[in-house]
Amino acid sequence: MAKILVADDSKTELAFLLEILKNTGHTVVAVVDGLQAEEKARSEPFDLIILDVIMPNKNGFQVCRSLKRDPELKNIPIVLTTSKSGESDKFWGKKQGADEYIVKPYEPVDILLAVKKYVGGA
Repeated sequence: MAKILVADDSKTELAFLLEILKNTGHTVVAVVDGLQAEEKARSEPFDLIILDVIMPNKNGFQVCRSLKRDPELKNIPIVLTTSKSGESDKFWGKKQGADEYIVKPYEPVDILLAVKKYVGGA
């Protein structure tokens, strides 16, 4: 199965995401800020990255842009999750290289469909 990196600074949101992903059969690694997410993505291979946008140290837009500019990491699908629901926010997320942009609050099926789209299973 796939290896998924999940980054969210909210313990509640992170727990919710982990609950959604726990029965997918995928390995899930969780971190709590953007800097940790970027460091983890550069140090271990991942098949999918799910990033909150509003996080300390580096936000999800910055992490996404940095990873998508890296020739070795640019093909890893990135899903941004955020409460930023404006059209300009979605545009900006896609411009940074995000493959999906999911607005909070979301339903578990929204995450599961994105996971299935990019890494299969679930």
